Amino acid sequence: MLFSSITFIYYFLPLLLITYFIVPSKFKNIILLIFSLLFYFLGEPKYIIILILSSIINYYLSKLISKNKYKKVLLIIAIIYNIGSLLLFKYTDFFIANINNIFNTSIPFMYIVMPIGISFYTFQALGYVIDVYNKKHEPAKNIIEFMTYLTLFPQLIAGPIVRYSDIKNELTKRTTSFSKFSEGIKRFVIGLSKKVLIANVLGEFTGLIIEETLISAWLKPIAYTLQIYFDFSGYSDMAIGLGLMFGFRFLENFNYPLIANSITDFWRRWHISLSSWFKDYVYIPLGGNIVSMLKWIRNIFVVWFLTGFWHGASWNFILWGVYFGVILIIEKLLLKKHLDKTKILKYIYTSILIIISFMIFNSLTLNEIFLNLKNMFYMNNIPVINKETIYYIRDYLVIFIIAIISSTPLLKNTIKKIRNTKLNVIINVLEPVTYIILLTLCTAYLIDASFNPFLYFRF
Repeated sequence: MLFSSITFIYYFLPLLLITYFIVPSKFKNIILLIFSLLFYFLGEPKYIIILILSSIINYYLSKLISKNKYKKVLLIIAIIYNIGSLLLFKYTDFFIANINNIFNTSIPFMYIVMPIGISFYTFQALGYVIDVYNKKHEPAKNIIEFMTYLTLFPQLIAGPIVRYSDIKNELTKRTTSFSKFSEGIKRFVIGLSKKVLIANVLGEFTGLIIEETLISAWLKPIAYTLQIYFDFSGYSDMAIGLGLMFGFRFLENFNYPLIANSITDFWRRWHISLSSWFKDYVYIPLGGNIVSMLKWIRNIFVVWFLTGFWHGASWNFILWGVYFGVILIIEKLLLKKHLDKTKILKYIYTSILIIISFMIFNSLTLNEIFLNLKNMFYMNNIPVINKETIYYIRDYLVIFIIAIISSTPLLKNTIKKIRNTKLNVIINVLEPVTYIILLTLCTAYLIDASFNPFLYFRF
């Protein structure tokens, strides 16, 4: 089930809210657990057993780890189970394809369908068990509490990756209020609008078959970069908003990454929950940067290879991760001091590298990547622009402008400044009207639209 669907917004969510707020506090986790499992079942019925099994196994392994003298062995078992499940369901055919290519074999594909959200809930479960092993927190008091944490529907299938330590107090005792609930509604509507009114429209543009020109070769990856940002950050906004409605406060997952002034800065702002997960559970255990230069470079490559691989069973994702690893090493060793001296150049440099990265991310084959690069840097015999490109620029110009402005804190800062003036009264009147209009527009779009996938569901 999608957050950006009529079924979720007008049937599932209202029914859950009514049920949740009429039951006594001691039953609220059970209600959230039941509805979270129902939410997953409606989208992935045959694989719900994998989610339940993951919950049970990780809960009892963590209990044993906290009390058993053989806790290192138990941790290894937990790591093997979690990573093994992820490899089995997500990467089996990728491994078979590469073995066949390398050794000229003909091993048949297994065509295993990847359970939705397995990359996210597996990392949550693995992080939880490792934290119990390292005594960063005690295990959950009971299996209902742990299953509520792991299956919590707002962040279950596309993040953010929520740490148990960040919401453990709210799992046992949380408060809801009108202000928190209204904040949650606003955040949900903002995320829904990002997804439906911006990302989906940009998705239509990226799906167009346009005759290659130098301008279109850049416009498509720019559109995809904006699309994936609004798609994924919109989902994170909706997840955070839903969490607030039920008394949870999830950490932010995006902080205007497209205004970053370096690739290092970009990864402090983009998919924060994933980059911090790899930092805490891979990079630092490997030694981080408190090692020799060669080992530090190794650590960077390991983290970024895994980051790319986490995103999908395809070489373009691995290349995407390694691409960032190489740039980060070059930045830290050579470019940082020069970037800090520039004002405009560092933003142009960063933007170009980000756009190229998402061209790689969105390409299906290595040949497609090289062809796109040649077109982008005018190495093929293509026109600079033609009538078809001009037609589509005119058709989608408004949405590009809206997307570019909305990817910056300009609107947020402007509203903040107005609130400090006498015009604050106007903002107070216009704000609820604006949210109602946005929800109405999203509803109208969802009734008519056929294109409405979340890009990060496939990762």
